[in-house]
Amino acid sequence: MKYIDQYEKPILVAGGRGMVGAAIIRELSRAGFSQILAPTRSELDLTDGRATRDWFAKHRPYWVFDAAAKVGGIMANSQSPADFIRDNLLIQLNLIESAYLHGCAKFLFLGSSCIYPKLAVQPIREDYLLTGALEPTNQAYALAKIAGIETVNSYRKQYGFCGISLMPTNLYGPFDNYDLTTSHVLPAMIRKFHEGKLASSDSVTIWGSGSPRREFLHVDDLASACLFLMETYDDPLHINVGTGSDVTILELAELVARTVGFKGTIIRDTSKPDGTPRKLLDVSRLTALGWRARIDLESGIAQAYQSFLAGEIRHP
Repeated sequence: MKYIDQYEKPILVAGGRGMVGAAIIRELSRAGFSQILAPTRSELDLTDGRATRDWFAKHRPYWVFDAAAKVGGIMANSQSPADFIRDNLLIQLNLIESAYLHGCAKFLFLGSSCIYPKLAVQPIREDYLLTGALEPTNQAYALAKIAGIETVNSYRKQYGFCGISLMPTNLYGPFDNYDLTTSHVLPAMIRKFHEGKLASSDSVTIWGSGSPRREFLHVDDLASACLFLMETYDDPLHINVGTGSDVTILELAELVARTVGFKGTIIRDTSKPDGTPRKLLDVSRLTALGWRARIDLESGIAQAYQSFLAGEIRHP
């Protein structure tokens, strides 16, 4: 779906100050879009429905990339489930409703691979949604994202709303969150091993057994997929975005340790939860459309570490 004058139209990147939003802005800028809108939280509180509708009435964005969300790792999700379900439900509903009311030409909703059942058959196809129980440690967040998919599709069905939903795998890259109480596994490892190297520690401890398998996608690849699908995809079925390959948590830790230059021992704290045993997305529908991830994990982690050293850090 191409629009002749799309490059001059206002494009909203909700959550543009976050890791994903910032990557989408970089991708749009490279592609030549000239009116990219990315209000800060102080400029627009997306949990406030009236404020969001008023902002849309004033700015009338042509496209909306919904990269705004409250996110966190196992610890944050386990300790604050009410915050995760409340804030995410409010943000996505306010954005979708406002986009519909004010004539947005196309809306892209970003979900998460945690929407799928904890014990889903691997690799996970899009039609496995709602076929089993969710991972308990992030169930509130997952349910909010499932509700987002359904909201987009309900507005499509009832109002003809042009909205699509993308389900990315685990993300990392510049401007990630490295706070050890709220971050995801990969940035947490980068910080732990970096601090272990600086302190000349004999060991660094990681959560769990190290056996779960995870897939990781560089955020710049996700941004590339977002623009590609915004221009080419218009289907009610959500679509997976990933690399199609995964590693164990222990393998990931060993790769991060090598990248950072940590020489000590990796200790596994098996008293801590593992989470979902495996989470690998089936990306065959996306590759059939002509898109593939370009950044391999080793190169991506090296880039993320340099970003971390340069202070490109998002504060929760």
